[in-house]
Amino acid sequence: MDDRFYCIGKPGISGYGIEYRKECYTGFVSRIAPLRIRKKLAAPPESFENIPCPFCSPQVHMVTPTFPDGSRFCRGESVTFPNRFPFARFHTVTVITKDHRTESFLVNQIADALHAQVTLLRDEPGFPSINWNYLVSAGASLNHPHMQGLADDYPCFFYQRYLEAGRQYFRDHGILYRDSFKEEIRQSPQYLFGDDLFWYAHPVPAGERDIRCLLPFSEIGSFIPYINRFAEDLLRILHFYRATGSNAFTLSLFFDEQREEKKNKKSRGYTAFCIIIARINPNRDSRSDSTYMERIHLEPVIMTSPERVGEEFRSICQGSYGV
Repeated sequence: MDDRFYCIGKPGISGYGIEYRKECYTGFVSRIAPLRIRKKLAAPPESFENIPCPFCSPQVHMVTPTFPDGSRFCRGESVTFPNRFPFARFHTVTVITKDHRTESFLVNQIADALHAQVTLLRDEPGFPSINWNYLVSAGASLNHPHMQGLADDYPCFFYQRYLEAGRQYFRDHGILYRDSFKEEIRQSPQYLFGDDLFWYAHPVPAGERDIRCLLPFSEIGSFIPYINRFAEDLLRILHFYRATGSNAFTLSLFFDEQREEKKNKKSRGYTAFCIIIARINPNRDSRSDSTYMERIHLEPVIMTSPERVGEEFRSICQGSYGV
């Protein structure tokens, strides 16, 4: 391979070879997972209505992969197992609900799924993330609600930029960027609610109605005491999305790598955060909300300003969802 490029990474948990390629000149990283072509050759999503859904009961306990000891991890309604077509060193799927289609979620359904993800990811080395594409128009392979957990030796390109910027800010100023950023946003129309779980409309959106949550910790194990409250907060955001006409969404939670030395750990300048963006609803008439600007230029073209998101949130989420 040309010396302007190199490969990093190792095979995935299911024995599939996953190649991570990095362009030295730009730092851009891509992943090559050859066996995922089998998924591309599978039946299109609309045809799944004519066959049993593999995430519905009893199929989820019969046809989904198992961990090396032959088990699946169950908590509440959720069922977690290895991804059959992984694109990370460690890659899990958590089926969130027993119901194939769910218009609204319960706190315990989201919390149980998050607990399952954290339980399996917290002992994995590297950089973990929890991800959720809701509905096929947001990139889900099935409409049955499910999350995916990833752990890799290297952070993804998006998160790496935040890690590097956070380190530099901490070196230059001696404080976390998160702390100074919160004080600035709290006085702006982008602020939504919360303090230790700090929710706001991001000033430079990466997607439509880009809403983020800054978390008061960095490693995934520290998420456990906050999971239930995070699930409650997330339901407020999903209520807001539905009220503004968006049912589909994409969510990612990014965490720092686990570190063995627990005592006297010095801050490395950044904390974990969540990003959630609205996606186009499933239908036959609308165009995709992703173009060459999003997928190639990596500069999203956004329809709704973050200031407008803040105004809409305050207008919609009052009363029982009071701000």
